[in-house]
Amino acid sequence: MALHYNCRHCGVKVGSIDNMSLHSESLGFHLLTDQERQEMISYNQDGDIFVKTICEDCQEALSRNPDLHQYETFIQ
Repeated sequence: MALHYNCRHCGVKVGSIDNMSLHSESLGFHLLTDQERQEMISYNQDGDIFVKTICEDCQEALSRNPDLHQYETFIQ
């Protein structure tokens, strides 16, 4: 079982944690609303957890161009 972070905009792999001895509270998942959890966290059949986040490149693009917030994906 592993935890994988991927950018919600460009899909790049931001990072992974292979040894899952962490609890949702230590990851901050308990601070998310139910809707945020549904939008950001998914699971596969092996029990791996996938979290949508924002990579540094997309965050920089959003900072420079705030109008991009209206798009789900903006980097081609």
